Amino acid sequence: MTMRLYDTARREVVPFTPSDVVLMYTCGITPYDATHLGHAATFLVYDVLQRRLIDLGHTVRCVRNVTDVDDPLFAKARELGVHYLDLAAGEEARFNRDMDALNALPVYSTPRASSAISDIRGFIGMVIDRGFAYVVNGSVYFDVSKSPSFGDISHYSHDQMIEFARQRGGNVDDPQKRNPLDFVLWHPSADDEPSWDTTWGAGRPGWHIECSALALRELGTTIDLHGGG
Repeated sequence: MTMRLYDTARREVVPFTPSDVVLMYTCGITPYDATHLGHAATFLVYDVLQRRLIDLGHTVRCVRNVTDVDDPLFAKARELGVHYLDLAAGEEARFNRDMDALNALPVYSTPRASSAISDIRGFIGMVIDRGFAYVVNGSVYFDVSKSPSFGDISHYSHDQMIEFARQRGGNVDDPQKRNPLDFVLWHPSADDEPSWDTTWGAGRPGWHIECSALALRELGTTIDLHGGG
């Protein structure tokens, strides 16, 4: 039986005919607070999809990351006076209990961003070497002008992308950027935040590159299904 899925890029329902093993990546939680209904709705959708693929005879390798290096986590840890990794571990455990209570299937892998700093640094270096990113004062930005298809999947206009970036922490007014939509891959850390050394400066990764590096490490260069979170 052929499964049919809605493709965001094409904006239509299309046949999905994968191989026996389906590689699936979904954006997981930033573990700084309790699970809410939005989390439940999101991950149960992917759970139903995983179950249906299994029913059709496929093996599903679903990777769902944990973003345990990110601004909201640091801010909450600062507010509570705890170490960010302790906060992340507690909230991740609580999330897993909630998913168990909802009878969600376990996923293939739940890698943490903090476990992949070496992979992330190597990936950023590769992006710089290939001319898709640039370094300014210890920060590394992805140059969207080098990716003509940027924004094609969402179908948002340039003005819409600017507004959404402004609303969602994209820092479109950063004077170091060549383009307001360029996004940070690496930047210097605040004094109370974790920091790792690199050839372009000490600091920490941005969350976009965390997902990219984790997906590459866990699933390779080809993914059958990519879901947001």
